[in-house]
Amino acid sequence: MSRIVFVNGEYLPEEDATISIFDRGFVMADAVYEVVSVLDGKLIDMEGHQARLGRSLEALGIGNPMSDDDYLSMFRELVSRNEMRDGMIYLQVTRGNPGDRDFTYPPADTPQTVVAFTQSKPGLAENPAAQTGWSVITVPDQRWGRRDIKTTQLLYPSMAKMMAKEAGADDAWLVEYGKITEGTSNNAYIVKGDTIITRELSHDILHGITRAAVLRLAREAQMNVEERGFTAEEAASADEAFVTSASAFVMPVVQIDGAQIGEGKPGRIATRLREIYLDEMRKTAV
Repeated sequence: MSRIVFVNGEYLPEEDATISIFDRGFVMADAVYEVVSVLDGKLIDMEGHQARLGRSLEALGIGNPMSDDDYLSMFRELVSRNEMRDGMIYLQVTRGNPGDRDFTYPPADTPQTVVAFTQSKPGLAENPAAQTGWSVITVPDQRWGRRDIKTTQLLYPSMAKMMAKEAGADDAWLVEYGKITEGTSNNAYIVKGDTIITRELSHDILHGITRAAVLRLAREAQMNVEERGFTAEEAASADEAFVTSASAFVMPVVQIDGAQIGEGKPGRIATRLREIYLDEMRKTAV
């Protein structure tokens, strides 16, 4: 069965889905996106993703073409039509098609482009990597300054991911002014003693929806949380490390730049946080 996707109000087989070559998402990366995980046919943390979508669109001066209820209905329809149990839904909203390429924004009444599609990942929550942990390398952070806006400008994160792959690692942590900002597509954490340490929110990092949920759950579980920057050297000497994202959930990190972190295996706190997070998300999924 052909995958069914959503394009500007229509549900279409993927091979029939098209947008204009003049769409600003294509020629300017003038677009924002969200990725929502699906477990057991239900949407994870949908409310948080909708709120961040609205913030990203507002920050770029792009109108929001659909209501929260409309996004929810559309996501559920995609899950149903594609008979998906576990995986992700990718949503992208662009400034639209001005009819030609121009650096200036098109008229305010230009319709936005909305596309969405599913990516089936059976057993998403049972990723074997969670039992062994990731290795990461560090690379300079050469992205633009507004990383808190979830835009489709993903070329440098892709380059950094390929640097990690070529080095035999799972991911790269980005470094700016001597401190880790985040991973290529995730927020980064270390654990020292019983304290979870992660970069504070600012324009420097993405305001992760999974990050927010994990930190809330950690505090509810009486875990200590400290929001501040940390260096690669501090990470190498930490007791544990992990990342969070919509698709990896809570993923332990056991090596940085070839140096073993802690005991070189997923730690107690990261493992517990993954359990707590997945349990809570399944309970609250829509």
